[in-house]
Amino acid sequence: MTLRESETLELKRSTSELKEAVISIGAILNKHGRGRVYFGIADDGGVVGQHIGRATLKDISQAIAAHIDPRIYPDIEARDIDGKSCVFVDFSGHDGLYSAYGRFYLRSGDEDRKLSAREIARLIEKKKNYAYSWGTELSGSAPSGADGQTLRSFVKRGRDAGRISFSFDSARNVLAKLHLVRDGQLLNAGCALFGKDNALEVQAAIFAGKDKITFLDIQSFHGNIFQLAARSEAYIKEHINWRADLTGSQRVEIPEVPVRAVREAIINSLCHRDFDNPKSNEVAIYKDRIEIFNPGLFPGDYSPKDFIKGSEPSIPRNPLIAETLFRSEDIEKWGSGLKRISEECSAAGVRVSFKRIKSGFTVVFFRPGFKKSKGDIEAVGGVNGGVNGGVSGGVNILEAEIKKNPGQRLPGLRVALKVPGRTIENWIRKLKTAGRIIYRGSYKTGGYFPTGKNS
Repeated sequence: MTLRESETLELKRSTSELKEAVISIGAILNKHGRGRVYFGIADDGGVVGQHIGRATLKDISQAIAAHIDPRIYPDIEARDIDGKSCVFVDFSGHDGLYSAYGRFYLRSGDEDRKLSAREIARLIEKKKNYAYSWGTELSGSAPSGADGQTLRSFVKRGRDAGRISFSFDSARNVLAKLHLVRDGQLLNAGCALFGKDNALEVQAAIFAGKDKITFLDIQSFHGNIFQLAARSEAYIKEHINWRADLTGSQRVEIPEVPVRAVREAIINSLCHRDFDNPKSNEVAIYKDRIEIFNPGLFPGDYSPKDFIKGSEPSIPRNPLIAETLFRSEDIEKWGSGLKRISEECSAAGVRVSFKRIKSGFTVVFFRPGFKKSKGDIEAVGGVNGGVNGGVSGGVNILEAEIKKNPGQRLPGLRVALKVPGRTIENWIRKLKTAGRIIYRGSYKTGGYFPTGKNS
């Protein structure tokens, strides 16, 4: 095996050159955002081997962690090359300008050049560009690694939206038309969007209170972006509260937070994540709020308000992924995601906030609170209400059902409202006390009727 140093590959005879290797890592990151360092290989490419002790890999990891800033998370592994032990370090990072031992370097050919103050300022300005090249790089997977069902569903949605003109004929052709293949391989963006065997993960959990001390449920979802979006949305919809609106001719289930806004937040979190960051996307359901976390820093000096107001153009971190999601109408319009979330929540009377944090970006939906006072009741399954200066909430829903279908008995009301019998009994007692309903007929054949009395 013979290797040659390049702008993205540094060769070291042994870890006795560890400091120089760390400097090379910083220089390569500042030029290309990713690269490799091999220990046990001379600079002429010959394999000389590296003694690997019990702490060798740990020492390399600690040196990188201590002296590269911002921190990166390299892959470090021992390999046997031509019968000799070597250590391979693969690294990447796109969080601005990287220093090594407190100084800044830039790769030039196979050398690491120290930067002047003026060069540092110019490079920082260049690094403010939010987008990066990860999505356009080769994934190492063939087009056959794409999930056909996901692709077919995608094409159908795109055609229905009028944003795709072609039909599905083969996975390879569809991927080519989406510019997600090159040199016979899926690009990283294509693998993230449609890959069968995908390492992408969303961690989802329900917590008992307002913090992460006690959890009631925790799950980990794996798959491509479309699969993760669907599973995350389903998880939230399954575990939030819903109420029934019976004022019209049809029963309408209304969620406590707008589902369209939740869907938009999930798609945005997956589209704009930093794929080099090993941290997972997260969905956390607390007693008072729902948080959707994205391990990708918000762009530059912008604030969420800039995009909610529509005063700034779109800045997609992963342009290929954003373009593909736009074609299937999973993204309505570039740069409009936060604005749409804000508008949906405003229309529903739900408070939402957008938080820039050091490790990424979080959308927080605040669950509607109900101030309980004496006599208030709460139904399992999300119907809340009670009598407090009048009949309201879940009790009002029951009254509407009785007005719509007078003469119903407890079993029928339980089925119609999908609420436990004990809860309905409490509501009936409140309505009878308020003089709003009356029971007529025998015990076996009678039912509940409205009295016509107003609150």
